[in-house]
Amino acid sequence: MKNAVIYYSFSGNTKRVASILSGYLKEKGETQEIELIALDEAKSFFGQGRRAFGRVRAKIREAELDLSGFELVCLGTPVWAFAPVPAINTFLDRCLGVEGKDIVLFSTYGSGTGNGRCLKIMQQELAKKGAKSFKEFSIQQLKTKDKEFVLAKIKETLL
Repeated sequence: MKNAVIYYSFSGNTKRVASILSGYLKEKGETQEIELIALDEAKSFFGQGRRAFGRVRAKIREAELDLSGFELVCLGTPVWAFAPVPAINTFLDRCLGVEGKDIVLFSTYGSGTGNGRCLKIMQQELAKKGAKSFKEFSIQQLKTKDKEFVLAKIKETLL
């Protein structure tokens, strides 16, 4: 089984979760971890939130966009202003090959406000492209360093 774990991380929280997820999936098959890098990210909290809430698309460093070679696709984002980050918006627009795929969406968040909306946006965009099924999990930012907690959430989601 070939898996993709694709994510954006500004502060490192989502990267920690993605790394734990990748480690778990590597036990079950080949896994490629793909970090999205925004080339034009706002540096202030307000600017980041404004761009995310407005569903702005970021310029991103070249990344794997054709997902047809993967059986399982995992996509992770921090929640900014009730929405996925601009780099994820760009990826959602440009990715190919999700028809019939199983998708795992994951997020990291501060307060939790807007977490459901963020995941729903990602699911809707991938469903438009023909993704077959969705599972999701979310980790509060203060829990991202607790590897056992994160791993338990991953296992619970992927069962």
